Amino acid sequence: MQAAREAVRGGDAATLVMVVQTEGSTYARRGAMALFGASGEQVGWLSGGCLEPEIAQRAQAAAQAGHVDWMDIDTRDDEDLLSGSAVGCRGRLHLMLLPLAQVPGWDAAVDAWWQGQALPIALELIGDGGSVALVAGDQRWTLPCTGLASAAQVAFTLAPPPQVAVFGGGPETPFLLPLLRDAGWITSLVERRARWLPQPPAPHAADRLQEQAPAAVVAGWRDGAPDAVLVMHHNFELDRETLELLADTAVPFIGLLGPSRRREDLFKLLPAAAREALAPRLRSPVGLDLGGQGAEAISLSIAAQLQAWRHGRAG
Repeated sequence: MQAAREAVRGGDAATLVMVVQTEGSTYARRGAMALFGASGEQVGWLSGGCLEPEIAQRAQAAAQAGHVDWMDIDTRDDEDLLSGSAVGCRGRLHLMLLPLAQVPGWDAAVDAWWQGQALPIALELIGDGGSVALVAGDQRWTLPCTGLASAAQVAFTLAPPPQVAVFGGGPETPFLLPLLRDAGWITSLVERRARWLPQPPAPHAADRLQEQAPAAVVAGWRDGAPDAVLVMHHNFELDRETLELLADTAVPFIGLLGPSRRREDLFKLLPAAAREALAPRLRSPVGLDLGGQGAEAISLSIAAQLQAWRHGRAG
């Protein structure tokens, strides 16, 4: 979605390919997207790589024609296990190919989604199917289309991306932030100590850097707290201060870096009410027990636990 937003703003003749329906076993689910640029660049995947060459050709043709196009990819036959694309998924994908040059204002819909609003998307064929009405959030377009859609009407909602605030930089930050961002999380790094501030070029930087005290950041959550918070200052007093602040919030996932003994020492200094408020939400030590040592392994374990929790798995 972010790449599509930048393509619209940059005037790139890119095509956004969206899964509107699925049947059987498929790599991607409804709402999954991939962006195919005019120069052949690609962001996102709808299969393990076997379907993308064909999709890319159709996407380029849709961009050149300025028409919405449709693809129906069916790999449920036995022949598809050993021939053709050899996908082996035994599923069916219904795709919409949307040339972004034809949807001015798409970036505004993405902005609202990025800010935490769910994005309802609806498609409806008009008349004999020569055009389609597309609705995304508050935006509406009527677009010419080619090919036959698999369904006359499609409607679904894209949930807003999850947000995580990382309180404190450290050795893990350069590894953890890219993992979370690549998994679809919007990341904020709360850090004002010069040693741990990202230095340019900083490919591991968060989506948002807040060089403020923890109290100022938490006070700014009037419009809604993040889905998850990670407390990892590598500083006892900063962690204690942050935990006490978080006790008065509704953040459902609070991860604390460090061993159990450290958590016990921190809890001894917290008011009883804060300990009681934190207990059901606190993951400490944060991270799944995957094995391994060092910043990379710790980062992987934290990202895995967050992803499992986000999708209702044990985390």
